Amino acid sequence: MRIEVNGTPRDIAAATVADALSELGWGEARVATALNGDFLPAASRPMQALRDGDRLEVLAPMQGG
Repeated sequence: MRIEVNGTPRDIAAATVADALSELGWGEARVATALNGDFLPAASRPMQALRDGDRLEVLAPMQGG
């Protein structure tokens, strides 16, 4: 299926947000996610199905001052 990840179209095989994060290399990373503009808690990722055309935003925490 084709989804948009951080503004870039991507073809993925994953069916859920958790699987997509693993497929895209963020499987063990501590990140924040939003699906179609709505915050998605980490606990919901394994159950959240993806559909063709979804927009997934993945944000990693930044350090600094």
